[in-house]
Amino acid sequence: MNYLSVENIAKSYGERELFSNISFGINEGQKVGFVAKNGTGKTSLLNILSGSDTPDEGKVIYRNDIQVAFLSQEPNLDPHLTIEQTIFSSENPTLKIIENYEKALKNPEDADALQKAMDEMESHNAWDFETTYKQILFKLNLEDLEAEVKNLSGGQKKRLALARMLLKKPDFIILDEPTNHLDLDMIEWLEEYFRKEDFTIFMVTHDRYFLERVCNEIIELEDGKLYTYKGNYSYYLDKKEERHQLDQTNTDKAQQLYKKELEWMRRQPKARTTKSKSRIEDFHEIKHRASQRRKDHKVQLELNMERLGSKIVELHNISKELGGKQLIRNFDYNFKKGERLGIIGKNGTGKSTFLNMLTGNLKPDTGKIVVGETVKFGYYTQKGIEIKPGQKVIEVIREFGDYIPLKKGRQISAEQLLERFLFDRKKQYDYVEKLSGGEKKRLYLCNVLIQNPNFLILDEPTNDLDVLTLNVLENFLLDFPGCVIVVSHDRYFMDKIVDHLFVFEGKAEITDFPGNYTDYREYSESKKNSEPKPVEKKAKENTWRDESTGSKLSYKEQKEFGKLEKEITKLEKEKEEIQKEFLKDLNGEEIKKTSVKLQSVEDEIEEKTIRYFELMEKMES
Repeated sequence: MNYLSVENIAKSYGERELFSNISFGINEGQKVGFVAKNGTGKTSLLNILSGSDTPDEGKVIYRNDIQVAFLSQEPNLDPHLTIEQTIFSSENPTLKIIENYEKALKNPEDADALQKAMDEMESHNAWDFETTYKQILFKLNLEDLEAEVKNLSGGQKKRLALARMLLKKPDFIILDEPTNHLDLDMIEWLEEYFRKEDFTIFMVTHDRYFLERVCNEIIELEDGKLYTYKGNYSYYLDKKEERHQLDQTNTDKAQQLYKKELEWMRRQPKARTTKSKSRIEDFHEIKHRASQRRKDHKVQLELNMERLGSKIVELHNISKELGGKQLIRNFDYNFKKGERLGIIGKNGTGKSTFLNMLTGNLKPDTGKIVVGETVKFGYYTQKGIEIKPGQKVIEVIREFGDYIPLKKGRQISAEQLLERFLFDRKKQYDYVEKLSGGEKKRLYLCNVLIQNPNFLILDEPTNDLDVLTLNVLENFLLDFPGCVIVVSHDRYFMDKIVDHLFVFEGKAEITDFPGNYTDYREYSESKKNSEPKPVEKKAKENTWRDESTGSKLSYKEQKEFGKLEKEITKLEKEKEEIQKEFLKDLNGEEIKKTSVKLQSVEDEIEEKTIRYFELMEKMES
């Protein structure tokens, strides 16, 4: 069943064309992720689909009998209502059913009306509405139902708008960066909710794990053309690479043909026969194809970073209390060269406070922080770039000079640097206030990096950045020789960049975990499933570094033990399949190869089984 048809739409702002002749359709049950570079019109397309904007050309057609909901990045809520009043003021069909039931209760003599109202309550599960909305608000950390909207933070407003939308149970949902302002637990809950519920979804998000686990189709806008991939994010990456390889092959062939036809054109045949005129026309088409270049820009920076000394940053017994709440207590840590640290934890557990103390913007209540003489911080905050009225993109970078020094005595101009950050020469002379949200974040990122820091602190750097820019940033950070601290709810980004985590547990507890985010989640799940004996708490902060106690398994051993049983089962099945091969009519050489293969699998089963019982014995001792 078709829910939405988009037919030949176009949108421009002045001379700037965002897209033209765009067409696609969405059917019931599809969960579509829309991927495009910043500044190419993602938000404009969502606004057109939601009805808050109109296309310059073409039309958008919805099926008449479906309910559509739109979650924008900046929700429009009544500031004078409370959280609970906001839920009940929405145009929610379930609320209408409850209202009709309450009216019927006031007029009990009309038995038919009361029975009809009760049937409606039953068919729409309206009896459980109060429990449902309170559960959703709890999951989204909006437990104070009497809090007024005007006193909420931007993130709380976004979460309230999300809760109100989910409670409507619409047929078709349009989402603009739904994971922004959600912590990791909320994102995983929302991910599972969308997977289980029978929604049809069209979304823009930079969260690649979210795309991977929720979407069953990806639509990409690249160079003004739409490409559709019938699968999740991994499938999209594979097929996109195949398409680019095919495009490159076709371009190479066109270039060879172009050289051949160019020689013919240069001979300038005098007799312009119909055949030769046709060949001349074909030549211009070949020339166009041969000149095609893939626009996969790469940011390649070799900034002239000052080397870090032996002393980097030392935290000595620091504590901090804010608003009567203890956030950090008696914490010690020494940073090492090349350290890549991720920070996770629920909102309000002290993550930003920790970063502000690290950079000197806040002083600890007790203890001291010693920063090495060679350390130069680069701090990317959630506030973003400060926009000066009338300032152009190029002027932001030129504040640091017309040329920026690189390694080995080389230098790069401000224009060249911006090009490497995906701002072409024309875009460099746009006013900063005209940039999209993602483009402003990209400019801010460039602004931080060109100051040649050797200790980078990135607080939610992935918000509003497109997937291409995220790949560019990841590649830069993987090659960055200094220290990196990342606070992010982007699990894919965190997994790729960090080596260990500070987990802000709440109640002033900070745990140092040796692994990335996925490792931490696996550890947490294994911890939930097991029932460890109670251990005496230490006064010092907890740590999950690999320290075996003899009678218990270390984290790595727990992980290994969990995998061994699955691996042994898989090998046993493989052994059965190989044994079936001997029932076939094999020649001498085939029998020899199959026997070798069988022996190899049996040896592996024996080796893994021995290790399995070793770990089991250690666990039970």
